[in-house]
Amino acid sequence: MRMYLVFIFIFIFTLLIAAGVTSVSPKMAVVLGVGLAIFIGCFASTQIALYVLIFSMLLSPEIVVGRVGGGAALGRGVTLRLDDFLLLLIGFSWFVRTAIYKELGLFARTPLNRPILYYAMACAFSTAIGIIADRVSFKTGFFFVLKYIEYFIIYFMTVNFITEGKHVKNFLMALLVTCAIVSVIGILQIPSGQRVSAPFEGEEAEPNTFGGYLVLMLSIVTGLLLTSESRRQKFALAALALLIVVPFLVTRSRGAYVAVIPMFIAFLIYSEKRVPLIVGAVLLSLLLPFVVPQSVKNRIMYTFTQKPQPGQIQIGGIRLDTSTSARIRSWTDVVTKDWIEHPLLGYGITGYRFLDAQYARVLVETGILGFSTFVWLIYSLFVKARVAYRRARDPLFRGLSLGFLAGLIAMLAHSVGSNTIIIVRIMEPFWVLAAMVIKLPEIQEAEAVPEGGGQ
Repeated sequence: MRMYLVFIFIFIFTLLIAAGVTSVSPKMAVVLGVGLAIFIGCFASTQIALYVLIFSMLLSPEIVVGRVGGGAALGRGVTLRLDDFLLLLIGFSWFVRTAIYKELGLFARTPLNRPILYYAMACAFSTAIGIIADRVSFKTGFFFVLKYIEYFIIYFMTVNFITEGKHVKNFLMALLVTCAIVSVIGILQIPSGQRVSAPFEGEEAEPNTFGGYLVLMLSIVTGLLLTSESRRQKFALAALALLIVVPFLVTRSRGAYVAVIPMFIAFLIYSEKRVPLIVGAVLLSLLLPFVVPQSVKNRIMYTFTQKPQPGQIQIGGIRLDTSTSARIRSWTDVVTKDWIEHPLLGYGITGYRFLDAQYARVLVETGILGFSTFVWLIYSLFVKARVAYRRARDPLFRGLSLGFLAGLIAMLAHSVGSNTIIIVRIMEPFWVLAAMVIKLPEIQEAEAVPEGGGQ
C-alpha cells in the first residue's frame, strides 16, 4: 500500500513539474531544477548540505539579484547574492528535516548557545527600536539581522552533524581544498595588475575580504603544520601555505597584513615549537624585501606617503592617508559623541552611517547591551578554543584548535579597520571551523580508549 502511495505521489509531482517547466523560461527552469536537486540532497543528508555549503562559500558566483536600502542607512545597502539564497535553501531543508525527524534536534547544546542567543536578541531588539524611532529602514534592518543569524545557523548545522573524528577530518579537508582552489584562482589574477580578490565577486570585488579569509586559512594551515607528525602531510601543508601567501600579498590589504602580526604572536604564546617559528620569521623578514612586488611595498608605504589631501590626520610628524584617517575619525566620533546619544541600545542595525570598523559599529548600532553580548560571545569562543587545544591529544585536533585560536586573534585584529565579523566570505568558514573546534573535546572523550585496553 505504501509503495502505491509513493508511485502516486511521484506521478502527481512529475505532472506538476512538467506543467511548471512549460510555463517558465529555460533559464528559470534550470535554476528551479538545480534548487530542487539541492533541496532534496540536503533534506536527505545533512552531510551533503554541509559539503555543498563549504564549497559554495568561496566558489559560488556572487550574482547580485537585488539591493535593499542604502544611502544614509548603510552606504552600500544589502546586496542579496546567489550564495545567500543557497544558504537559505540549505537552512530551510535542515529545518524541515529536523521537524520531521525530531530525534535529530534543532539546536545542539554547546557552550556558545547562550551568548549567541543573547547577541542575536540584542541585535533584533535594538533594530526593532530603531525601526520604531524611524532611524532604521524596516527592509534594510530586517535583512541585515537575518544575515547575522545566517552564520549561527551554519554553526548549529555543523555542530549537530559532527559526532566523530572522521567528520572533522573530512570537513577540514573540504575547507583546505576550497582554499587551495581559490588561491590558485587568485594567482591567476596577478598578471592583470589589479588587486587580487575572491573569485566570482562580480563588479564589487573586495580584496580586503579575500585577505582576511586567507589570513584565517593560513592560521589553520600553520597550526596543522606545527603539530603534524607526518613528513608527507608537512610537505603538503607547507606547499598550501606558500600557495596562500602568494595571492595574500597581492591583495594589498593593509588590514590583512596587520592581522598577521597578532596571529604570529598567538602561535608564539601557545605553540610548543617556538624555535622553528622564530627562525622562520627571521628568514622570512630577510627574504621578503627581495621577493615582495613593488606594488605591495607601495601599498604599505602609501599609509604614510600619500600626497596632502583634505581629511588627513597628522600624528606627530606623521601624516596618515585618507582611508586610515577616516577609520580613526569614525572611532573618535562614535566613542566621544554619537554612541552617547543612544548608549543602551544604540541606533539599531543599519541605523547609523556606514562604518568600516567592527567594534565601533557594534557599539553604535547595538549600544552597550549588544556590545557586551558580542564581547561575551567572542570571549566564550576564545576560552573554549583554548581549552580544546590544551586537552587535544590527536595531532590533527591540536593543530586545528591551535590554528583556530591564532585565526580568531587575527580576525579580531582585522576587525579594527574592517567589518570582519559580518563579512560572508570570512564568517561562513569561520563558524564551520568554530563548530568543529567546539566539538573536539566531546569527540575526543567519546573516542577515548577505556583503561585496561577496552576489556
